[in-house]
Amino acid sequence: MSNSAVIQRTFSVLEAVAASGSASAKAVASRLEIPLPTVYRLLNELADSGYLVYLKDSKRFELGPKCFELGLSFQQRLVAPHPIRQITDQLHRALGTAAYFAIYRGSDIILTYCSDCEKHPRLRPLRFGFHEAAHATAFGKILLAAMPEPQRTDYLEARGMKVLTPQTMISREALDPHLAEVATRGIAWEHEEFLPRQTCAAVPVRNSTGMQVGAIAISTPSSKMAGRAKEVESTLREHAGLASSYLRGGSVTVTVAEHP
Repeated sequence: MSNSAVIQRTFSVLEAVAASGSASAKAVASRLEIPLPTVYRLLNELADSGYLVYLKDSKRFELGPKCFELGLSFQQRLVAPHPIRQITDQLHRALGTAAYFAIYRGSDIILTYCSDCEKHPRLRPLRFGFHEAAHATAFGKILLAAMPEPQRTDYLEARGMKVLTPQTMISREALDPHLAEVATRGIAWEHEEFLPRQTCAAVPVRNSTGMQVGAIAISTPSSKMAGRAKEVESTLREHAGLASSYLRGGSVTVTVAEHP
C-alpha cells in the first residue's frame, strides 16, 4: 500500500472515531469496511502514538491529545476527549456553575462540551458546535486576544460585532484595549455582554508547544458572582492547567465532589 493510501486510511479511522465521539473496533471496521484485525492494529498504533485513547471500561477508542495539534478538524461533530470532559465536569462541580470547553478550529472557536445541571444550567444559546459572537463571549475573547492584529480585523469584519445586550462592546475602540488586558492577564471576563444578568469567565488551554488550542470557561448568574472573582479565577486556572497537562501527554487526576 502506498504512503498516501496509508495516510488516508489512518485519517479515515480517526474520522470514524470522531464521528460519534468514541467507537469500538468493531464499529470502526463496520463503518469503513476494513477487516477487523487491520482495524485493531491501526487503532492500537494510533493509541500508542497519542492520537487515540483506549477506554478500558467501555472497550472503546476516542480522540487523544495529539489530535489537538492537528487542528481537530476531522468532523464538525467532534467532541472533547474523555479526560477533558472529566476536567470540565470537575470545574462545574467545584464552582457550582455551568462549565464549557472550546477549541480552536481554523480561525474560529468551537464549543465542544458543556457541563451543567438543573441547579446550574448552561446559557441556553450555548450548545455543542456554537461558534458565534466571539466579541461578546469569554471564550471568544480568549481567541481574539491571541490573534495578531490583521487576523483579528479580518475576523471581526467578516463576522461583525452584533449588539446582544446594552453592555456588548461593538466598537474596536472599546474592544481592543479590553483584549489587550485579556492577553496580559490570561483571563477573559464577560459581564452581561452576551446575555443580560449573566457573567462568564474563561482562560486559555495550551498544548505541548505552549500554543493556545482552546479555552475552558464558566457562566453563572451575575447575582451569584459577588465576592467570587478570585475564587473563580483561581479555580479556572487550576482546571486549565489540568487540561493543558493532558494535552501535553501528562496524566491528570480528576476528583469527584458534590455540587456546592
